[in-house]
Amino acid sequence: MEGKNNLLGSLLDIATDYGETSIELVRLKVLDKTTDIVSSLVPLSIVIVFFLSFLLFVNLGIAFWLGEILGKTFYGFLVVAGFYIIAAIFSRIFLYKWIKRLVGDYMVKRLLKK
Repeated sequence: MEGKNNLLGSLLDIATDYGETSIELVRLKVLDKTTDIVSSLVPLSIVIVFFLSFLLFVNLGIAFWLGEILGKTFYGFLVVAGFYIIAAIFSRIFLYKWIKRLVGDYMVKRLLKK
């Protein structure tokens, strides 16, 4: 009878160790995926910030230039704003699904990368 208790106790210890190891493995896999995604997003974010800064100054230059041509500075800003509202409507109507699929595919590839 004592042999069965020892066997049951060791089996319980092995099962406990297996459960703890499995939890630790899942935790490490989640940590790996999280660091992979964050480490790929940080450089991308830096590039996006520089690109948006460039785009801001180009748009300011175009707006002031168009304002000079049209006679009043605010006309240039209205033209540039009109361009962006048309671009936003076009993007929402025609490119929304494509952009959503592109971002979704990127995230799935990053998450399933082994």
